[in-house]
Amino acid sequence: MSLARARADSVVATALRLPFAVPPAVGMGPFLKATVAVVDGDRAWVSHDVGNLDSAAAIAAYEDTLARLLDETGVAPRAAGHDLHPDFHSTRLAQGLGLELELELGLAPVPVQHHQAHIAAVAAENGHPGPLLGLALDGFGLGPGDQSWGGELLYLDGAGYARRGHLAPLPQPGGDVAAREPWRMGAAVLHRLGRGGEIAARFAGQPHAAMLEQVLDRNLNCPPTSSAGRLFDAACGLLGLRPVAEFEGQAPMELESLVTRPRVMADGWTLEDGVLDLLPLMDTLPGRDPADGADLFHGTLAAALVDWAAAAGVATVGLSGGCFFNRVLTRLVAEGLAARGMTVLRHGRVSPGDPGVSLGQAWVAAQTVA
Repeated sequence: MSLARARADSVVATALRLPFAVPPAVGMGPFLKATVAVVDGDRAWVSHDVGNLDSAAAIAAYEDTLARLLDETGVAPRAAGHDLHPDFHSTRLAQGLGLELELELGLAPVPVQHHQAHIAAVAAENGHPGPLLGLALDGFGLGPGDQSWGGELLYLDGAGYARRGHLAPLPQPGGDVAAREPWRMGAAVLHRLGRGGEIAARFAGQPHAAMLEQVLDRNLNCPPTSSAGRLFDAACGLLGLRPVAEFEGQAPMELESLVTRPRVMADGWTLEDGVLDLLPLMDTLPGRDPADGADLFHGTLAAALVDWAAAAGVATVGLSGGCFFNRVLTRLVAEGLAARGMTVLRHGRVSPGDPGVSLGQAWVAAQTVA
């Protein structure tokens, strides 16, 4: 395999000090907003974002960035952390690096779950050496057994992690298309509430609304997800806000912009065996004014997340994942956890979204081979 070395400008976007020294490793990054990262000793370097790996040009830029990052830092990695998804170019490249360089460097491909990488990244950025709890909230990351994760409570200790809890799963009618059509997630909530008969009338302007109740009844192409991003979409769908979006995350961004005075519905959630369920809150959203719903949704979700994390009994909590671009949610959760006497780790120099994943992958991979 040949990795081009083209431009002279630096690819390092962020350089960090790590909490302790580790063997050299590389993090291959995600599929969306891809970066690569390397760690060596107590130093880490994260590249700039090369975009989504969905075109030949993006893949070429990504491979060039990887090669130049290794050249600039002089790191000869012993491990390559990569996503669990087998079809990502970064995964295949990590495995290829392992085959090519195994004899020369002893490099080993290390699969790292997406949300584990998110929380590992916030730990590494903050120089946190020990165990921590993590709230990882985003749109999608592949979990074990090909599960769709995205609303996770994880416990990290070194290179290992345990899933302490997750958001109650919702079906995604139509699969990935639901990420661009929030009305579908609203319909999924109505169906789970036993109000599926309302779907056709409430979403009458959508071409497939009339058949969606039957689709949900039969569980046809409705993969379950614990995604916090899809929960936000469901709230938008139920409030009639941006039923069809131009890009993933557009509707939740508009929902955040409507918040003025977040408030808490005291009985708006349930928590059982680590599963956090916002169904009582969601039941109140249909027909509500969108601005009023935005206040209620943000305040209640944040309070529920604080209760969820506090119940786990771990003193330090890391916040990561694309949902923490939401400043209202981040502030409310961080303040709520601090009021419970917990230490909160947040991103500052590294993105809470997918560009930060490569750092977490490298950090986990390095500790795996330490």
